[in-house]
Amino acid sequence: MKQPGMLLCLVTAAAIAAGSVTTSSAAAADYPTWEQVEAAKSSVAATLAEVAAIELALDELQTRTATLADDAVALGAAHEQTQADYSAAAAQQTVLSVQADAASARSVDSSTRLGALGAQLYRAAGTDLSLGAFFDSTHSDDLLFRLGTMERLTEQAGRLTAEADAERNLAEALSAQAEAMTTERDRLQAAALAGLTAARAAQQAADAEVVVKQSASEVLYAQLASLKNSSADVERQYRNGVAAHQQYLEQQRQAAAIAAAEASASSGSPASSPVPPAGAVIDRSGAQAIAATQVAARGWGTAEFTCLVQLWQRESGWRVSAYNASSGAYGIPQSLPGSKMQTAGDDWQTNPATQITWGLGYIASRYGTPCGAWAHSEESNWY
Repeated sequence: MKQPGMLLCLVTAAAIAAGSVTTSSAAAADYPTWEQVEAAKSSVAATLAEVAAIELALDELQTRTATLADDAVALGAAHEQTQADYSAAAAQQTVLSVQADAASARSVDSSTRLGALGAQLYRAAGTDLSLGAFFDSTHSDDLLFRLGTMERLTEQAGRLTAEADAERNLAEALSAQAEAMTTERDRLQAAALAGLTAARAAQQAADAEVVVKQSASEVLYAQLASLKNSSADVERQYRNGVAAHQQYLEQQRQAAAIAAAEASASSGSPASSPVPPAGAVIDRSGAQAIAATQVAARGWGTAEFTCLVQLWQRESGWRVSAYNASSGAYGIPQSLPGSKMQTAGDDWQTNPATQITWGLGYIASRYGTPCGAWAHSEESNWY
């Protein structure tokens, strides 16, 4: 269950994320202009300085987009957990209320039976059960029968009294628990609604930043290519390659640290699944079909595909929105963090093809093949 302070943190984070859109959009005016690019060609020093300025702008743009997207994923997962807590509390409150009503009904029934038994006991005693009756030998058999009946009825009355008291006490205790759970249920419902609002705001901020990034990066890459006498595609591929290498080193470091910290039976289970971002479709068989096509396109056989299926089943259950709350890994290949997959496409949060493209590229560059990655996962519990 989430701590009460978690909700405030989530809402604050979403507000910061939403505010970042305005900041980044305003910052677009600070990007180098084409006039500055042309002027920079006048000398080598000016060219190098302008190249550095453009690369810095690209780095900042990439970082902002990644941060907002990762925040959106984390907030979505936090909302899903709070929603699950609310559902569990609501179910428990219903059970407690039903149990309290049943205990109360049993208490009333026991009291009713006790009243009827009291009347029966009175009739069994009769009106002439006096001291003289004990010395009247003519009615000794009847007296013994009536005394035996009274004894049995008295014992039964005692049991019914105890049952009624126990059921009444149980009903009161269950009613108190149900009332407390009602309060907790209402608190969690409010937290879930607030968390959903925060998650949606964060996702909108991330989506808006992607639009800014796509527009600004096209110009920046074209400017960079003009200064370096290359093409925008070449510059983009080069920067993506450098970023991928840096991401690999960081992912290896983080994965090793997490595996060491979570050396338990649960550490290798598939990641928990948050509420999918807007547009995300959970289609495991569809994702595997996409992967099969991409695996074949790389020249890998069915054995490699089998290794890939096992690897990503362990990592994410082939869920496009699988999120590991302890590490921040996301998606089918469990990119750490998920925003690393933006090098394969800005729709990395929701598109299985984008996630698979990135994941296979990561596997190919670091382990050679899916079976190589699977072997490493078998040995180290991460890849």
